[in-house]
Amino acid sequence: MDVKVVPVVVINSIEQTLPTMQALCDGNLPVAEITFRTACAEEAIRLATKNFPDMYIGAGTVINVDQCKKAIDAGAKFIVSPGLSKEVALYCQEKGVTYYPGCVTPTEIMEAISLGIKVVKFFPANVYGGLKAIKALAGPFGQIKFLPTGGVSEENLKEFLDCDKIFAVGGSWMMKGDIKANCLKINEIIKGE
Repeated sequence: MDVKVVPVVVINSIEQTLPTMQALCDGNLPVAEITFRTACAEEAIRLATKNFPDMYIGAGTVINVDQCKKAIDAGAKFIVSPGLSKEVALYCQEKGVTYYPGCVTPTEIMEAISLGIKVVKFFPANVYGGLKAIKALAGPFGQIKFLPTGGVSEENLKEFLDCDKIFAVGGSWMMKGDIKANCLKINEIIKGE
């Protein structure tokens, strides 16, 4: 799936799941990284993937293999971690599920490369130097693409996406207020309108 923006979605109660997924679809942004920050995350992923089979729904804030197993069993199509977990990476490979680990240092990126990973989450992007840092890291790691999250917004979205080292951007800014309208605005920005 050709994804440019990955909404980071926190589901606090299971009742929020379907309306939230519908709003993302209505806004023409059928992607969701449902975070494992809440007790209902696994159930929310299961409900979302069952009711929205054409959406690209994954699990975020996955910090161990137990959470990874639960997410994949619930139907997650991708896994995102704030850091790099070799155990999670290997489990995802075994299950054929894409893994986006958080990597911000050369050592972490080298570890990701050794695990066959081609796209890394760059988090929190605003703390670790943003686009300037990504461009610097892209020099020695030309085979890697980045998914910056943290500090990406409507204001700098185009600047990030114009960089050929950016796979996609992640964030939660579109989840505040009118989700559908926010997503439609993102699509206008991506198209350059």
